[in-house]
Amino acid sequence: MGHGSSKGISEQDLAKEEEPSRLSRLKNKLHLHRRRRHANNGSAYKALIDADDFAGIANLTLKRAEMKFKDKWMACVSLGEQTFRTEISDQTDSPVWNSVSIYPKQFLFEKKLLLEKNGPHIARISVFETNRLSSSNIVGYREIDLLEFITRDSDSDLEVFDLLDPSSSDISVGSIFLSCSVEDPIETEKRFARRILSIVDYNEDGKLSFSEFSDLINAFGNQQAATKKEELFKVADKNGDGNVSMDELADLLAIQQEKEPLISCCPVCGEILEVSHNLNTMIHLTLCFDEGTGNQVMTGGFLTDKQASSGWMFKLSEWAHFSSYDIGLNSGASASHIVVFDRRTKRLVEELINGKIVLSMRAIYQSKFGLGLMDTGAKELLQSISEKQGRRMSSTESTKDIPKFVESFKACSIYYSMIFLMILCSIFDFLKDQINLAEVKYPLEHFKTFNEFFIRELKPGARPIACMERDDIAVCAADSRLMAFKSADDSLRFWIKGRKFSIQGLLGQDVSSGAFIDGPLVIFRLAPQDYHRFHFPVSGTIEQFVNIPGCLYTVNPIAVNSKYCNVFTENKRVVSIISTADFGKVAFVAIGATMVGSISFSKEKGDHVRKGDEFGYFSFGGSTVICAFEKGAIEIDEDLLSNSARSLETLVYVGMTLGVSTKKLSGNGLPNLESCNLGD
Repeated sequence: MGHGSSKGISEQDLAKEEEPSRLSRLKNKLHLHRRRRHANNGSAYKALIDADDFAGIANLTLKRAEMKFKDKWMACVSLGEQTFRTEISDQTDSPVWNSVSIYPKQFLFEKKLLLEKNGPHIARISVFETNRLSSSNIVGYREIDLLEFITRDSDSDLEVFDLLDPSSSDISVGSIFLSCSVEDPIETEKRFARRILSIVDYNEDGKLSFSEFSDLINAFGNQQAATKKEELFKVADKNGDGNVSMDELADLLAIQQEKEPLISCCPVCGEILEVSHNLNTMIHLTLCFDEGTGNQVMTGGFLTDKQASSGWMFKLSEWAHFSSYDIGLNSGASASHIVVFDRRTKRLVEELINGKIVLSMRAIYQSKFGLGLMDTGAKELLQSISEKQGRRMSSTESTKDIPKFVESFKACSIYYSMIFLMILCSIFDFLKDQINLAEVKYPLEHFKTFNEFFIRELKPGARPIACMERDDIAVCAADSRLMAFKSADDSLRFWIKGRKFSIQGLLGQDVSSGAFIDGPLVIFRLAPQDYHRFHFPVSGTIEQFVNIPGCLYTVNPIAVNSKYCNVFTENKRVVSIISTADFGKVAFVAIGATMVGSISFSKEKGDHVRKGDEFGYFSFGGSTVICAFEKGAIEIDEDLLSNSARSLETLVYVGMTLGVSTKKLSGNGLPNLESCNLGD
């Protein structure tokens, strides 16, 4: 949030509007008439110009819940990459989560959440029946758009939401009573200034003398600011009485922090605070001080609600396996969970894999001995198993597996050696709420085989294509977990650990790979619950198809992150080359994996295609698509690159923006991606 002259909005102006806009309601909630009064007094506070520019605090309070049976309950709130949890309630069917016992009963469970421009604003509320020994069982959840909540046309901040069954969004398992209000940014800044002032206000008179002010500037650790203490003191001391009051200090901090920051590093969390006209860093600092001084009323520090709901036995098992609960490569390669960033909700989500399966996959893919077994005939057995299971999934008998697959992703019933059963079943151990049947084109009874369901089509419009009128904007090719890199070398540093991976090895001998060396690389990993049809990321003409025989290793990160295995250059795959006007040549590689018996295409060599058109589909199993671009042909979206640099996969959907052609950047400029359905 910037600071400058303010244009207020009066209650009379609001009353004239027959249907107040979301922006008007938000301005009213932010009390901008107070901002106008501050502006008249010389403050540099700036009016909120657009609701999408809003950066402030949403004060979310969990009043209570009503459940359908008695138990001890716990709730979690997730927003972006942060998750917070309540204490455990008493045995009841109407839990009320008071923060800490020393607070009065009316001080209910609340959390102050930061809302930023283009940042996360969809909060997930999850309610668990608790189990102190292992992970608690989620009973109901609700996703709430906080920006819509605080800007709705209502006289009351309180609202009742149905809690939805994780296995079926059509079933209500209870209700949760929430309120959400906007905290005035002016009061936020003043509160932070008051806390800062109290640190060096030695005589406790509510003001800072020059010596006290000097100590404060020194404490900030900003050497440049320390050389300007007298100048800053004069700027702050507006009334010239030789002291800096709380209001004067608040003004100085707010203005100076965005002009020439006094505080360059948060003293609580250590985060580097960048200059921004959109985000008021005072809000960040205030929230951190709340957490760091024990004033918080929700327990934070969790990545996902799965982690927050874990009992002590689960934590002990995590410690015993020497695996840290964190985002990125360590989670994918070493721990019994995979944490990915959902681009649509801007929230971390978790994919769970059974611990025994993780151990078996580690034993095979992350050791010389395990891969040695694969070299002594196990590859052929894995190929045979995949082919047999593929044939079974195309039989009418397999239809009985569809409801079970939708419910729990455990439709596998193969009678082979235990270690391979673990590998095959591992592809089913993901979250239970990932298949949205409302998007599927046909009802379940329409499908005559399991494979028909697996390669299901979606309803028209279920996957809008970003900026369809602009061929210089590439889109995501599959519903998948995406990793994007500026070059193959970057992918080797952050994700692919196979020693022999190369662009030449990926594309094979029959494709001229020279143009793709040192070019951007995008990996789309499909999980079994995903929509398994893949689409064109760019518009152009199909120039070439090349079939490359190979193995059927799993594409799970445990294998991809193994230095003993080269999944992408050893697996069965089909390479196609698309010639485009905006990106040059684009290599599209469809890679088979465990349980994938076939890769089918709906287009042929010589066909002219448009981005978003269907290209083909994978039959039963999880798999991967890799797109390789010529060097300097595309500028990949920054959020995808930054997540990948943390070894964090991004959950994306067909049609979301992928990047823009660098050939037209100088002529057309960057497109307005906000109007291109990036997150829809």
